[in-house]
Amino acid sequence: MSDDPFLAGKGPQRGQILFALAFAGFAIFILSNLGNQTEWVERSTLFAQPGFWPGIAGAGMVLFGLLHLRGLRRGKGMRRPWISRADRAEARIWLRPLEYTAWFMVYVLAVPRIGHLPATMIFAPALTWRLGYRNPRLLWAAVVFAVVVVVIFKGLLGVKIPGGAIYEYLPDGLRAFALRYL
Repeated sequence: MSDDPFLAGKGPQRGQILFALAFAGFAIFILSNLGNQTEWVERSTLFAQPGFWPGIAGAGMVLFGLLHLRGLRRGKGMRRPWISRADRAEARIWLRPLEYTAWFMVYVLAVPRIGHLPATMIFAPALTWRLGYRNPRLLWAAVVFAVVVVVIFKGLLGVKIPGGAIYEYLPDGLRAFALRYL
């Protein structure tokens, strides 16, 4: 039984303190806002109150989050920093996906300004480049993919995506086409 992977102290500990802090903090936040999200109903039993079971769940999250935080081993006599270098490196790994969230938000903000087709034709090869694919054929494939996506969504499926503000500067006939299909 000594090779049990779930024994305390076995395996990497990096990121555990950050996870425990984030979990306990989020649980406290949820529990502290419970009163704003539910109300106390008169002439109702305790178990039928709208906030009773969410309150039990929130209290359990806080309790177990704090127990997890307390149960973490941080070395003999806390000689090591409370949040170690390995914890910070792990946090950087966890934060990497936020870059792509930022890319998506910029894309969402660009579509109403420059239009669905131009925005997609800019962002598809830009993301392809960012992912490390620098071959010109792959970048052109991303542009073709962008055009196909726009044709499928706006042309074939009829998805209502607002036209770009830049389309207002086009001649009348071209503007109507751009607003409908691009």
